[in-house]
Amino acid sequence: MPFARIDLVQGKPASYRSAIADIVYRGIVDVLKAPDGDRFVVVGEHQADNLIYDPDFLGFSRSPDFILIQVTSTVGNARETKFAFYRFIADELKRKLSVRPDDIMINMVFVAREDWSFGNGEPW
Repeated sequence: MPFARIDLVQGKPASYRSAIADIVYRGIVDVLKAPDGDRFVVVGEHQADNLIYDPDFLGFSRSPDFILIQVTSTVGNARETKFAFYRFIADELKRKLSVRPDDIMINMVFVAREDWSFGNGEPW
């Protein structure tokens, strides 16, 4: 069951932030194969001096439009699935929001089912 965090510099309109969340969710369902309706996404906006990143690390050219996406999940952990998810997100963000691929960083964290409680303090 995935949980996504999307961090970016504040100042983008709500429609932009919502579109990013929608794209990440579609990737979670369509590529990682989470069940439809498993939508838990947090979009965090930060002052520019509170989103700290190296603009040139590993030869990329990151701009102030940098987006950091982290997905914690129990599904989609095959290597090919991860790569397909990264590609889906980059392609869709570029196509729908004109986000430069250099401005997209994705991190995935895989955990066991017992690492989740969906409510009532009970394990999944």
